[in-house]
Amino acid sequence: MTVGELIEQLGGELLRGDPETELVGVDEVGRAHSPYLVFGQDPVSALRAATSGAGAAVVPSGFVPPTGCELALVAAKQPRLWFSRAAALLRTKPSFTGVHPTAVVAPEAQLGEGVSVGPGAVVGAWSVVGAFTRIEAGAIVSDHVNIGTDCRIHPRAVIYPFVGLGNRVVVHAGAVLGADGFGYVRDVETGAYTQFPQEGTLHIEDDVEIGANTTIDRGALAETRIRRGTKIDNLVHIGHNCDIGEDVVIAAQTGISGSSSVGRGAVLAGQVGIGDHAHVGDGVILGGQAGVLSGKTVNTRGTVLWGTPAKPLREYLRELATLAKLSRRKKD
Repeated sequence: MTVGELIEQLGGELLRGDPETELVGVDEVGRAHSPYLVFGQDPVSALRAATSGAGAAVVPSGFVPPTGCELALVAAKQPRLWFSRAAALLRTKPSFTGVHPTAVVAPEAQLGEGVSVGPGAVVGAWSVVGAFTRIEAGAIVSDHVNIGTDCRIHPRAVIYPFVGLGNRVVVHAGAVLGADGFGYVRDVETGAYTQFPQEGTLHIEDDVEIGANTTIDRGALAETRIRRGTKIDNLVHIGHNCDIGEDVVIAAQTGISGSSSVGRGAVLAGQVGIGDHAHVGDGVILGGQAGVLSGKTVNTRGTVLWGTPAKPLREYLRELATLAKLSRRKKD
Protein backbone atom coordinates (compact mmCIF):
# COMPACT_ATOMS: atom_id res chain seq x y z
CA MET A 1 0.00 0.00 0.00
CA THR A 2 1.08 3.60 -0.46
CA VAL A 3 1.27 6.28 2.21
CA GLY A 4 -1.53 8.12 0.42
CA GLU A 5 -3.79 5.05 0.51
CA LEU A 6 -3.20 4.67 4.26
CA ILE A 7 -4.11 8.31 4.83
CA GLU A 8 -7.30 7.85 2.80
CA GLN A 9 -8.35 4.99 5.10
CA LEU A 10 -6.98 6.16 8.44
CA GLY A 11 -6.91 9.94 8.19
CA GLY A 12 -3.90 12.03 9.13
CA GLU A 13 -1.94 14.75 7.33
CA LEU A 14 1.03 14.29 5.02
CA LEU A 15 3.66 16.69 6.38
CA ARG A 16 6.24 15.98 3.73
CA GLY A 17 7.30 13.35 1.23
CA ASP A 18 5.67 11.47 -1.62
CA PRO A 19 2.15 10.05 -1.05
CA GLU A 20 3.02 7.35 -3.60
CA THR A 21 5.68 5.91 -1.27
CA GLU A 22 5.11 2.15 -1.17
CA LEU A 23 5.07 0.37 2.19
CA VAL A 24 5.15 -3.37 2.83
CA GLY A 25 5.08 -3.51 6.63
CA VAL A 26 6.06 -1.94 9.96
CA ASP A 27 9.23 -2.09 12.03
CA GLU A 28 10.96 -0.54 15.03
CA VAL A 29 12.93 2.65 14.57
CA GLY A 30 16.36 1.19 15.33
CA ARG A 31 16.39 -1.30 12.49
CA ALA A 32 13.82 0.00 10.01
CA HIS A 33 14.60 0.58 6.37
CA SER A 34 12.61 1.47 3.29
CA PRO A 35 9.84 0.39 2.57
CA TYR A 36 8.75 0.06 6.22
CA LEU A 37 6.70 2.32 8.50
CA VAL A 38 7.79 3.50 11.97
CA PHE A 39 6.21 5.81 14.55
CA GLY A 40 7.07 8.37 17.22
CA GLN A 41 4.69 9.03 20.10
CA ASP A 42 6.40 12.08 21.65
CA PRO A 43 8.83 14.77 20.44
CA VAL A 44 11.96 12.71 21.22
CA SER A 45 10.80 9.44 19.65
CA ALA A 46 9.22 11.36 16.74
CA LEU A 47 12.59 12.94 15.95
CA ARG A 48 14.23 9.50 15.98
CA ALA A 49 11.52 8.15 13.68
CA ALA A 50 11.78 11.12 11.28
CA THR A 51 15.56 10.68 10.92
CA SER A 52 15.52 6.87 10.65
CA GLY A 53 16.09 4.80 7.56
CA ALA A 54 12.41 3.90 7.24
CA GLY A 55 10.28 4.64 4.21
CA ALA A 56 7.71 6.58 6.23
CA ALA A 57 6.94 7.61 9.81
CA VAL A 58 3.81 8.68 11.67
CA VAL A 59 4.40 11.43 14.24
CA PRO A 60 2.26 13.59 16.56
CA SER A 61 0.23 16.47 15.15
CA GLY A 62 2.22 19.70 15.32
CA PHE A 63 5.58 18.00 14.84
CA VAL A 64 8.06 20.13 12.86
CA PRO A 65 10.17 18.02 10.45
CA PRO A 66 13.92 18.45 11.04
CA THR A 67 16.27 19.69 8.35
CA GLY A 68 17.42 16.87 6.12
CA CYS A 69 14.41 14.64 6.80
CA GLU A 70 13.92 12.59 3.65
CA LEU A 71 11.19 10.05 4.44
CA ALA A 72 7.42 10.52 4.13
CA LEU A 73 5.96 11.96 7.34
CA VAL A 74 2.34 11.56 8.43
CA ALA A 75 0.96 13.60 11.34
CA ALA A 76 -1.77 12.02 13.47
CA LYS A 77 -3.41 12.84 16.81
CA GLN A 78 -2.63 9.34 18.10
CA PRO A 79 0.49 8.10 16.29
CA ARG A 80 0.68 4.76 18.09
CA LEU A 81 -2.94 4.00 17.24
CA TRP A 82 -2.48 5.10 13.61
CA PHE A 83 0.63 2.91 13.37
CA SER A 84 -1.23 -0.10 14.78
CA ARG A 85 -4.12 0.31 12.37
CA ALA A 86 -1.70 0.76 9.47
CA ALA A 87 0.09 -2.44 10.53
CA ALA A 88 -3.19 -4.37 10.25
CA LEU A 89 -3.76 -3.00 6.75
CA LEU A 90 -0.20 -3.77 5.65
CA ARG A 91 -0.13 -7.27 7.11
CA THR A 92 -0.18 -9.98 4.47
CA LYS A 93 -3.36 -11.99 4.83
CA PRO A 94 -3.14 -15.79 4.53
CA SER A 95 -4.21 -16.97 1.12
CA PHE A 96 -7.30 -19.10 0.60
CA THR A 97 -6.42 -22.77 0.97
CA GLY A 98 -9.86 -24.41 0.89
CA VAL A 99 -10.66 -27.56 2.84
CA HIS A 100 -7.63 -29.75 3.49
CA PRO A 101 -8.03 -33.43 2.48
CA THR A 102 -7.52 -34.54 6.09
CA ALA A 103 -10.14 -32.14 7.52
CA VAL A 104 -13.54 -33.53 8.51
CA VAL A 105 -16.50 -31.33 7.55
CA ALA A 106 -19.96 -32.71 8.28
CA PRO A 107 -22.30 -32.81 5.26
CA GLU A 108 -24.80 -30.68 7.18
CA ALA A 109 -22.25 -27.90 7.85
CA GLN A 110 -22.42 -24.66 5.85
CA LEU A 111 -19.17 -23.03 4.77
CA GLY A 112 -19.26 -19.51 3.34
CA GLU A 113 -17.23 -18.13 0.47
CA GLY A 114 -13.47 -18.38 0.91
CA VAL A 115 -13.52 -20.45 4.10
CA SER A 116 -10.32 -22.39 4.81
CA VAL A 117 -10.25 -25.52 6.97
CA GLY A 118 -6.78 -26.79 7.87
CA PRO A 119 -5.27 -30.26 8.28
CA GLY A 120 -7.06 -32.44 10.82
CA ALA A 121 -9.61 -29.76 11.70
CA VAL A 122 -13.26 -30.69 12.31
CA VAL A 123 -16.45 -28.78 11.53
CA GLY A 124 -19.51 -30.45 13.04
CA ALA A 125 -23.03 -30.97 11.79
CA TRP A 126 -25.34 -27.97 11.38
CA SER A 127 -22.54 -25.52 12.06
CA VAL A 128 -22.29 -22.34 9.98
CA VAL A 129 -18.94 -20.75 9.14
CA GLY A 130 -18.98 -17.25 7.64
CA ALA A 131 -17.11 -16.04 4.58
CA PHE A 132 -13.29 -15.86 4.63
CA THR A 133 -12.98 -17.42 8.07
CA ARG A 134 -9.92 -19.62 8.65
CA ILE A 135 -10.06 -22.74 10.83
CA GLU A 136 -6.47 -23.86 11.37
CA ALA A 137 -4.93 -27.29 11.85
CA GLY A 138 -6.47 -29.50 14.50
CA ALA A 139 -9.14 -27.03 15.59
CA ILE A 140 -12.51 -28.48 16.60
CA VAL A 141 -15.75 -26.74 15.72
CA SER A 142 -18.53 -28.83 17.24
CA ASP A 143 -22.12 -29.27 16.11
CA HIS A 144 -24.49 -26.27 16.02
CA VAL A 145 -21.76 -23.64 16.17
CA ASN A 146 -22.23 -20.33 14.40
CA ILE A 147 -19.09 -18.45 13.32
CA GLY A 148 -19.19 -15.07 11.57
CA THR A 149 -17.08 -13.65 8.74
CA ASP A 150 -13.31 -13.01 8.71
CA CYS A 151 -12.70 -14.98 11.91
CA ARG A 152 -9.51 -16.89 12.65
CA ILE A 153 -9.58 -20.06 14.73
CA HIS A 154 -5.99 -21.01 15.47
CA PRO A 155 -4.64 -24.58 15.82
CA ARG A 156 -6.13 -26.87 18.48
CA ALA A 157 -8.79 -24.43 19.63
CA VAL A 158 -11.99 -26.20 20.70
CA ILE A 159 -15.46 -24.69 20.29
CA TYR A 160 -18.25 -26.62 22.02
CA PRO A 161 -21.80 -27.03 20.64
CA PHE A 162 -24.20 -24.06 20.48
CA VAL A 163 -21.48 -21.43 20.78
CA GLY A 164 -21.80 -18.30 18.64
CA LEU A 165 -18.98 -16.09 17.37
CA GLY A 166 -19.47 -12.71 15.70
CA ASN A 167 -17.36 -11.24 12.91
CA ARG A 168 -13.57 -10.77 12.97
CA VAL A 169 -13.16 -12.85 16.13
CA VAL A 170 -9.68 -14.29 16.76
CA VAL A 171 -9.36 -17.44 18.88
CA HIS A 172 -5.75 -18.39 19.61
CA ALA A 173 -4.27 -21.86 19.94
CA GLY A 174 -5.58 -24.15 22.64
CA ALA A 175 -8.47 -21.94 23.74
CA VAL A 176 -11.65 -23.75 24.83
CA LEU A 177 -14.98 -22.01 24.34
CA GLY A 178 -18.24 -23.25 25.78
CA ALA A 179 -17.14 -26.03 28.15
CA ASP A 180 -19.36 -26.81 31.14
CA GLY A 181 -19.21 -24.36 34.00
CA PHE A 182 -18.07 -25.41 37.46
CA GLY A 183 -21.49 -25.74 39.02
CA TYR A 184 -22.44 -28.53 41.46
CA VAL A 185 -25.13 -29.22 44.04
CA ARG A 186 -24.05 -30.96 47.25
CA ASP A 187 -26.18 -33.58 48.95
CA VAL A 188 -26.09 -32.49 52.59
CA GLU A 189 -26.76 -36.03 53.76
CA THR A 190 -24.06 -37.90 51.82
CA GLY A 191 -21.71 -35.10 50.82
CA ALA A 192 -21.85 -36.24 47.17
CA TYR A 193 -21.89 -33.65 44.38
CA THR A 194 -24.26 -33.61 41.39
CA GLN A 195 -23.63 -31.27 38.48
CA PHE A 196 -26.09 -28.41 38.14
CA PRO A 197 -27.30 -28.33 34.50
CA GLN A 198 -24.81 -26.60 32.19
CA GLU A 199 -27.06 -26.25 29.17
CA GLY A 200 -26.82 -22.54 28.36
CA THR A 201 -24.87 -20.85 25.60
CA LEU A 202 -21.79 -18.74 25.00
CA HIS A 203 -21.83 -15.77 22.65
CA ILE A 204 -18.71 -13.92 21.52
CA GLU A 205 -19.49 -10.60 19.82
CA ASP A 206 -17.60 -8.87 16.98
CA ASP A 207 -13.88 -7.98 17.12
CA VAL A 208 -13.09 -9.99 20.24
CA GLU A 209 -9.65 -11.61 20.57
CA ILE A 210 -9.17 -14.60 22.87
CA GLY A 211 -5.66 -15.61 23.93
CA ALA A 212 -3.97 -19.00 23.84
CA ASN A 213 -5.19 -21.62 26.35
CA THR A 214 -7.92 -19.34 27.66
CA THR A 215 -11.18 -21.01 28.72
CA ILE A 216 -14.65 -19.46 28.69
CA ASP A 217 -17.54 -21.52 30.06
CA ARG A 218 -21.05 -21.65 28.65
CA GLY A 219 -23.97 -20.43 30.74
CA ALA A 220 -25.67 -22.81 33.13
CA LEU A 221 -29.26 -22.16 32.03
CA ALA A 222 -28.81 -18.77 30.32
CA GLU A 223 -25.72 -17.43 28.52
CA THR A 224 -22.18 -16.25 28.98
CA ARG A 225 -21.48 -13.19 26.82
CA ILE A 226 -18.25 -11.47 25.77
CA ARG A 227 -19.17 -8.13 24.23
CA ARG A 228 -17.75 -6.30 21.24
CA GLY A 229 -14.08 -5.38 21.09
CA THR A 230 -12.93 -7.08 24.28
CA LYS A 231 -9.33 -8.37 24.30
CA ILE A 232 -8.50 -11.39 26.46
CA ASP A 233 -4.92 -12.50 27.12
CA ASN A 234 -3.54 -16.04 27.39
CA LEU A 235 -4.45 -18.33 30.32
CA VAL A 236 -7.57 -16.50 31.43
CA HIS A 237 -10.63 -18.30 32.84
CA ILE A 238 -14.15 -16.87 32.65
CA GLY A 239 -16.85 -18.84 34.43
CA HIS A 240 -20.45 -19.55 33.49
CA ASN A 241 -23.13 -16.84 33.21
CA CYS A 242 -20.55 -14.04 33.13
CA ASP A 243 -21.14 -10.85 31.15
CA ILE A 244 -18.00 -9.06 30.00
CA GLY A 245 -18.65 -5.57 28.60
CA GLU A 246 -17.40 -3.85 25.46
CA ASP A 247 -13.72 -2.95 25.03
CA VAL A 248 -12.59 -4.66 28.23
CA VAL A 249 -8.93 -5.70 28.53
CA ILE A 250 -8.15 -8.81 30.60
CA ALA A 251 -4.51 -9.81 31.21
CA ALA A 252 -3.06 -13.28 31.74
CA GLN A 253 -3.98 -15.62 34.61
CA THR A 254 -7.07 -13.64 35.57
CA GLY A 255 -9.98 -15.70 36.88
CA ILE A 256 -13.60 -14.55 36.89
CA SER A 257 -16.07 -16.70 38.81
CA GLY A 258 -19.58 -17.53 37.65
CA SER A 259 -22.42 -15.00 37.34
CA SER A 260 -20.09 -12.00 37.57
CA SER A 261 -20.03 -9.00 35.26
CA VAL A 262 -17.38 -6.56 34.08
CA GLY A 263 -18.40 -3.15 32.76
CA ARG A 264 -17.44 -1.43 29.55
CA GLY A 265 -13.83 -0.28 29.22
CA ALA A 266 -12.61 -1.93 32.42
CA VAL A 267 -8.97 -3.04 32.67
CA LEU A 268 -8.05 -6.22 34.57
CA ALA A 269 -4.31 -6.72 35.06
CA GLY A 270 -2.54 -10.05 35.50
CA GLN A 271 -3.72 -12.57 38.10
CA VAL A 272 -6.80 -10.60 39.07
CA GLY A 273 -9.37 -12.72 40.91
CA ILE A 274 -13.09 -11.98 40.91
CA GLY A 275 -15.51 -13.96 43.08
CA ASP A 276 -18.94 -15.17 41.99
CA HIS A 277 -21.88 -12.77 41.59
CA ALA A 278 -19.51 -9.77 41.72
CA HIS A 279 -19.69 -6.67 39.54
CA VAL A 280 -16.81 -4.57 38.24
CA GLY A 281 -18.15 -1.28 36.91
CA ASP A 282 -17.42 0.67 33.72
CA GLY A 283 -13.86 1.93 33.42
CA VAL A 284 -12.60 0.29 36.61
CA ILE A 285 -8.86 -0.52 36.66
CA LEU A 286 -7.79 -3.53 38.74
CA GLY A 287 -4.03 -3.82 39.26
CA GLY A 288 -2.10 -7.10 39.27
CA GLN A 289 -3.36 -9.71 41.77
CA ALA A 290 -6.23 -7.47 42.88
CA GLY A 291 -9.24 -9.32 44.25
CA VAL A 292 -12.97 -8.60 44.23
CA LEU A 293 -14.87 -10.67 46.79
CA SER A 294 -18.00 -12.63 45.94
CA GLY A 295 -21.14 -10.56 45.69
CA LYS A 296 -19.27 -7.23 45.86
CA THR A 297 -19.56 -4.28 43.47
CA VAL A 298 -16.61 -2.07 42.51
CA ASN A 299 -17.48 1.20 40.78
CA THR A 300 -14.39 3.39 41.23
CA ARG A 301 -14.06 4.47 37.60
CA GLY A 302 -10.59 5.45 36.39
CA THR A 303 -8.86 4.85 39.74
CA VAL A 304 -6.27 2.08 39.96
CA LEU A 305 -7.33 -0.47 42.58
CA TRP A 306 -5.00 -2.93 44.26
CA GLY A 307 -5.02 -5.66 46.86
CA THR A 308 -7.71 -7.98 48.22
CA PRO A 309 -10.33 -6.75 48.73
CA ALA A 310 -9.51 -4.26 45.96
CA LYS A 311 -9.09 -0.66 47.12
CA PRO A 312 -7.55 2.54 45.69
CA LEU A 313 -3.78 2.22 45.27
CA ARG A 314 -2.99 5.10 47.64
CA GLU A 315 -5.06 3.53 50.40
CA TYR A 316 -3.47 0.13 49.75
CA LEU A 317 0.07 1.55 49.94
CA ARG A 318 -0.80 3.55 53.08
CA GLU A 319 -2.01 0.37 54.78
CA LEU A 320 1.17 -1.45 53.76
CA ALA A 321 3.26 1.35 55.24
CA THR A 322 1.25 1.23 58.47
CA LEU A 323 1.74 -2.53 58.75
CA ALA A 324 5.47 -2.11 58.18
CA LYS A 325 5.67 0.49 60.98
CA LEU A 326 3.73 -1.78 63.38
CA SER A 327 6.05 -4.66 62.52
CA ARG A 328 9.16 -2.56 63.25
CA ARG A 329 7.70 -1.37 66.57
CA LYS A 330 6.98 -4.93 67.65
CA LYS A 331 10.50 -5.97 66.68
CA ASP A 332 11.99 -3.05 68.66
